[in-house]
Amino acid sequence: MPRLVTIHGIKACDTMKKARAWLDAHGVVYAFHDYKTQGIARDVLEGWVRQVGWPTLLNRAGTTFRKLPDADKTDVDEGRAVTLMLAQPSMIKRPVLDVDGALTVGFKPEIYAAVFG
Repeated sequence: MPRLVTIHGIKACDTMKKARAWLDAHGVVYAFHDYKTQGIARDVLEGWVRQVGWPTLLNRAGTTFRKLPDADKTDVDEGRAVTLMLAQPSMIKRPVLDVDGALTVGFKPEIYAAVFG
């Protein structure tokens, strides 16, 4: 039975390019969702947070987060993180790989090999 694979992220991101190249090289058929141009639904994002936790999803190292006023970066909790990521989807770590509902956040070739092995 074919697996339903969707990779979520931002088209121009270097890590996304590496992840998509890996999937292509390994013959994985997938859909691509660019959450910077297409947005992300609150219920989808909240589902991701329930599955992997907001600290895993919130990209604190990225430029968008670092440029926030200090007041917005302190005392971040789940609700605040979801609000930030909905307002600025580039604050979501990438890629988010969804394989039949199971998520993998970030890209490491060895982890993708294990997921598709």
